[in-house]
Amino acid sequence: MSDNHDDPIVIVGMAVEAPGGVDTLAGYWTALAESRDLLGPFPRDRGWPLERLLSLAETEGWGAVRDSGGFLDGAADFDPQFFGITPREAVAMDPQQRVALRVAWRALENTGLDPSDLGADEIGCYMGASSTEYGPHGADVNEYTGYRASGSALGAVAGRISNCLGLNGPSVVVDVACASSLAAVHLAASAIRNDECEWALAGAACVMGSPGAFFEFSKNNALSADGQCKPYSEDAQGTLWGEGVGIVVLERESRARRLGHRIYARLLGSRINHNGKGAPIAVPSTEAQERLIRATIAAAGIAPELVDLIEGHGTGTAVGDPLELAALQHVYGAPRADGTGPLLGSVKSNLGHAQAAAGLLGLIKVLLSGLHGQIPPTRHADHPTTRVDWDASGLRLATELRDWAPRDGVRYAAVSSFGVSGTNAHAVLAMPAPDEAVLEREIHA
Repeated sequence: MSDNHDDPIVIVGMAVEAPGGVDTLAGYWTALAESRDLLGPFPRDRGWPLERLLSLAETEGWGAVRDSGGFLDGAADFDPQFFGITPREAVAMDPQQRVALRVAWRALENTGLDPSDLGADEIGCYMGASSTEYGPHGADVNEYTGYRASGSALGAVAGRISNCLGLNGPSVVVDVACASSLAAVHLAASAIRNDECEWALAGAACVMGSPGAFFEFSKNNALSADGQCKPYSEDAQGTLWGEGVGIVVLERESRARRLGHRIYARLLGSRINHNGKGAPIAVPSTEAQERLIRATIAAAGIAPELVDLIEGHGTGTAVGDPLELAALQHVYGAPRADGTGPLLGSVKSNLGHAQAAAGLLGLIKVLLSGLHGQIPPTRHADHPTTRVDWDASGLRLATELRDWAPRDGVRYAAVSSFGVSGTNAHAVLAMPAPDEAVLEREIHA
């Protein structure tokens, strides 16, 4: 069944915070277009046991942990009084709530809305997030006791946005690990189609309250040994954790046109599924991913050969990347008349794996690519993995900044996210090519 219907869901606003001090859309695009490395050393202001963490390889069976990751510079920055929150309550709040709240505000401004006066519409808020162990245990008594219930509740990542901005529609946090953000977009779009809300914010946040993910993947010997994330590369040595926040604003196209909102993209189709039983829960499934991608293409109502850009999951792991590439090849790899195929990349090469927020950082990369009419390079893509036949696959890695010509005024792209919980998400987008005046205005917004 097509998701398009007569009045498709469109993306009309967005905002982002990413590692390397990136907190604007213009800054994010520049970093991607220039193929910047946004990684940096572990933060020294979070009380993490860095000496122990960086010496894990000295213990038999554990992998090396480099002093490297994709960390937000402004994770601790927050103006509580601006949002009507007391300073004591703000300290007790998971940083994911704080950062998501300010990014939501900017996403609304990017839409052309006044976040302090959103009217009486039923507005939804769907956020992806995972618990990252911020703060002391709930049984520890301190001056913040009494604020800990809402401060540490995962559901409050969305609930805090709804409370502070006066959103009275559905307010939901989705935790399906690394697929959380695209799953949140899918659920928000479904809610709008089902008239559960008039329009919605959808996105995800990841700020690490502890380095637990580094410990876990060190034990599994799945961390990058050189402190870089190299998706789809022969040189890939494992993944590298990062942080980030991305939020988009969704509504029906008729509403967007009535209110004069810019349309970044139509969400032609989105789907989520699960690997099911068989392999261990954390092992990806080519079969499940292929089923998901085919279902999304069917919902979008387009031929797969129209898709010219694929923002893949691409964690840089020896197991996950080849399985993902096989699924993509089966759906998008059919030979084309001009002998080319879709360009493939992953923003994880710039900033690491932002976990619950990874899919949204990739989605916003795609939206900005459509806006600028260019496809940014994926770092470390000069030596593609030899575990797939690239000539036969029809896929090509984006190794340099390239112009992206529209097809009859539209650019088509796809985005994937796959979670360690076994949940998979995929979305297909159609982005109208803006005229030069619109592009100039957006670039300087």
